[in-house]
Amino acid sequence: MFKILKYSFFDLTRSSWSYVYFFFYLLLGSVLLFLNNDLSTAIITLMNVIIMIVPLIGTIFGVMYYYNSREFTQLLLAQPVRRSSIFLGQYFGVAISLSLSLILGLGIPFAAYGLFKSSAIWDFSMLLVTGLFLTLIFSALAFNIALSHENKIKGFGYAILLWLFLAVIYDGIFLLSLVYFQDYPLDKFSLAASMFNPIDLSRILILLKLDISALLSYTGAVFKQFFGTPVGTLASLGMLFLWVILPLFRLKRVVGKKDF
Repeated sequence: MFKILKYSFFDLTRSSWSYVYFFFYLLLGSVLLFLNNDLSTAIITLMNVIIMIVPLIGTIFGVMYYYNSREFTQLLLAQPVRRSSIFLGQYFGVAISLSLSLILGLGIPFAAYGLFKSSAIWDFSMLLVTGLFLTLIFSALAFNIALSHENKIKGFGYAILLWLFLAVIYDGIFLLSLVYFQDYPLDKFSLAASMFNPIDLSRILILLKLDISALLSYTGAVFKQFFGTPVGTLASLGMLFLWVILPLFRLKRVVGKKDF
């Protein structure tokens, strides 16, 4: 698996899209710091971009890499190599490549601006941690979608639809539910609904870390009471970890049964 991971990683590092992704974050971080002239304000602005762009890039890269390397994958399948090792190696190669682009692209301008001498380093660390989790999660979901659909157009369509649902539509349904059932106690429902969406969960963790839970409307107090505690933070990070593990478990299961 490590040889395949290494090949996939270096294959992506030679791709022009990896450099575009890296320079996008490098430019974004530099521009935000130049315009805001403050680390904390730049991190708050950056949060909105991270929450939306990172899942989209992870989804597109995952699907695109699977379909583009399909012939090479079929060649590997003819060799005495475990199927799970092939696809897990490719997945980790994609995920690590995207994660490094994110860390370096944002880390360089913030470090140059004096991040390590500022108290905002912990807020920035939480931003990177959630960004890494979203990269791992949506890359895994993308591989699952691509494995389930041999048609490239269908695969891309379902992948974009998944991102659109979790990034936009889910929030709309959630807010409509809160408005429609406002006469009922919705504390536990709000917590549970947030747990089932990694994008919402990441957003809440960052907002609470930045101590601006008022942006979460009237449910902010409920979220702060749970997610703001060490137990709540560990539970939410554990849920994000579960969001990574479950797609990988399904990936391994599908690969073992799929007729290539």
